[in-house]
Amino acid sequence: MLHVAIATRAFRRYSTYRAATVSGIFTNSVFGVIYSYAYLALWAQRPHAGGYDATDAVTYVWIGQALLMTVALWGGGTTDELAERIRTGDVAVDLYRPVGLLGWYLAGDLGRAAYHFLTRGLGPTVIGLVVFHIRLPGTPAAALGFVASLVLAVMTSFAIRFLVASSAFWLLDQSGVKMLSGVCAIFFTGMALPLVIFPEPLRSIALALPWASYLQTPADIWLGKDAGSDLLTALGVQVLWLVVLFACCRAVLAAATRKVVVQGG
Repeated sequence: MLHVAIATRAFRRYSTYRAATVSGIFTNSVFGVIYSYAYLALWAQRPHAGGYDATDAVTYVWIGQALLMTVALWGGGTTDELAERIRTGDVAVDLYRPVGLLGWYLAGDLGRAAYHFLTRGLGPTVIGLVVFHIRLPGTPAAALGFVASLVLAVMTSFAIRFLVASSAFWLLDQSGVKMLSGVCAIFFTGMALPLVIFPEPLRSIALALPWASYLQTPADIWLGKDAGSDLLTALGVQVLWLVVLFACCRAVLAAATRKVVVQGG
């Protein structure tokens, strides 16, 4: 199948950067240790902040470090390549391929995410488990729910990054929009601080936004905070945002295609 071949090729491509992978695992682990001690100090003052105990908080830190590159929280991946092809005009060739542009780049991004999860995801997680005795999913349902949530998180991130990259059809350069998107991602994913400790109404607003899918939702499923019907609700919200975002991607792509055809004509 074509999309499987694209994903496999992307996986192999990223696997060639072994030195970058090792240095990335080291960097994520160092920041994991720093954030862990900072969170332990915070939770010593507020032992049940956001419904987390100290072990939950430290586990959250290491989940965040594991998902940082997997979800491409700061951007990157195939969507940066798309933005560059839009800037140079090479995207016109892509639009005439007998395969959808959205599916092509999504498949490549899933291959990228799979590689980062198996390396820069599992590496820091093992270190967090050994050094800080972080929690593992307590039930098979939580483990399976986390995997499902992670796949939805990667696809949600891709959709947002695709929209950012597509802005280059009109702006010629995605840099400004990408920077703004990165700020929103850092704050609203829970990477800066868990969204559950935000004051109301900011907490409810942040949890309702699509960026919560990147980290907060998978982490809460891992920690068992979303279980039973709450687990299904959390996954349902992710699916809803995914449907909305991919509809936006298709609409933007259709508008961009018309623009390219008109200019080409």
